[in-house]
Amino acid sequence: MADHHSKNPDPLVELPVIEKLEQEIKSEFYELRKGKVWFSEKIKREHRRLKTSLVRYVLQSRIMAILTAPFIYAVLIPFVLLDLFVTVYQAVCFPVYGIPKARRRDYIAMDRNKLQYLNALEGINCLYCSYGNGVLAYAVEIAGRTEQHWCPIRHARRVQNTHDRYSHFLPYGDAHAYRKELDKVRCDFKDLKEHK
Repeated sequence: MADHHSKNPDPLVELPVIEKLEQEIKSEFYELRKGKVWFSEKIKREHRRLKTSLVRYVLQSRIMAILTAPFIYAVLIPFVLLDLFVTVYQAVCFPVYGIPKARRRDYIAMDRNKLQYLNALEGINCLYCSYGNGVLAYAVEIAGRTEQHWCPIRHARRVQNTHDRYSHFLPYGDAHAYRKELDKVRCDFKDLKEHK
C-alpha cells in the first residue's frame, strides 16, 4: 500500500503531533489521513464482498441472541446517563480542585461505521459496544483522577485492572507518607499536562 506521507526529509524539522501519530499507526488494511480512516478501492471491494446480508445474519442468529437483545440494549440508558453525569461532574468540580479534565474523545471512538463488511445490525452492535466501553473507560479515568485527589492510597490486596492514576498513589498503611506526601500527590497531574 502506498504511503501518502513522504518521509520527513529533515529530522530536525518537527512534524505536527497528529501527523507523527498517523505515521506510527500503519496497517495493511487502512491508513489515517488527516485523522480520518482511508481504505484503498481494493480493500473496499473486498469488504463489500465479505458482507453478510442482514436477512441471512438474522436467520443464522442463535435464538438466545435474539431473546437477550432487549436486555443488552436496555443498558444503553445507564450508559447515556453515566456519560452525561460524569461529563457534568468533571466540568463543575475539576476546575475547583485543579484536576485536569479527561477529554471524552480520547475514550469514545466511533469509527467502526467505516467498515463496509458489517451489515446494518452488525454496525449498530459495534457502535453500541464502542460507545458503552468508551463511556466506561471515560468514567474510570474521571473516577481515577478524583480518587487521586481525594484518597490516593493503594489497596492492601492486589486489585485487578487498576486505573492509570493508581501508580501515583501512596502505599497502604504508610501513615507518615500519607501525611507528608498527600498534598503533593493529590496535585501531581504533570504527566497529563506533559502528554497534551
